[in-house]
Amino acid sequence: MSSQKSRPVVSVVRSEGHYKGTENALRVIEDRIEESLMGKRGLVVKPNFVSTSRQLAATHVDSVRAVLDTITKYYKGGIIIAEGPALGSLGSGLSNFGYSQLEDEYGVEFVDLNSDGYRVLRGVDRRMEPLEFRVSRTILDSDFLISVVRPKTHDCVVVTLTIKNVVVGSLVSKREKEKIHQGMRGINLNLAGLAERLMPDLGVVDGYLGMEGRGPTSGDPVELRVSAASLHPVSLDAVMAKIMGFEPLDIGYLYYLNERGVGVAELNGIEVLGTPIDEVGVRFRPHPRIEEQLKWR
Repeated sequence: MSSQKSRPVVSVVRSEGHYKGTENALRVIEDRIEESLMGKRGLVVKPNFVSTSRQLAATHVDSVRAVLDTITKYYKGGIIIAEGPALGSLGSGLSNFGYSQLEDEYGVEFVDLNSDGYRVLRGVDRRMEPLEFRVSRTILDSDFLISVVRPKTHDCVVVTLTIKNVVVGSLVSKREKEKIHQGMRGINLNLAGLAERLMPDLGVVDGYLGMEGRGPTSGDPVELRVSAASLHPVSLDAVMAKIMGFEPLDIGYLYYLNERGVGVAELNGIEVLGTPIDEVGVRFRPHPRIEEQLKWR
């Protein structure tokens, strides 16, 4: 998993489509990606299927194709696409969103994280007492983990991007996913704490079309037309939050990760390559519960 010891660099580009935007964002940091893939085995790609019936709530398959086309230039081993949907079955999501054909196109293997083997990691409950979580062995054992998402507002933690995708998706079973909700402070502490063991090695945000309002499943589309990528997911999520109109350090889990030195969420400590943030920002309408969400402090 990512150590994030080097200066964080985030690629931001204008996007004219799910595939092309993702491809262009990756191209900006492709030399860094090539170096990071050297000697890697056991690569896992984690898309986001909160719902398996609504495309806007899920990662578009063409952004995953762009990721696969980029990494397979430098990586020749096995590739797992792993997901554990919150609503619906993995099989229905793979079929509904066009992922099934990736098996023939790229030789990928699909793993349902909701029924995966697991290890136990600790978080906290509402009283800040220890709480155990069953976490996917496939994700924990991956040698190179890629999180691919679309930018969405969220009903508990303001925004959901590359880090939250992995942490919640890695919880084995839908009951475990529900258990992470331990009040506004608890959920942010759990996301940050689990992310220290589950941090993606590469984060990709396909922001050609995002979701605002009642995310992560029932919100409205936003034509953001921006894609971003980074080997530093904390910084990537901070930059994307700002592009969406939110202050990164107002988002509890990003604040905690920044404070713990796991990554950099302070914008003045991040190098943005490609297009400056202030040239591509689109203010997303927050979830109606935004005031409550900010009470995590």
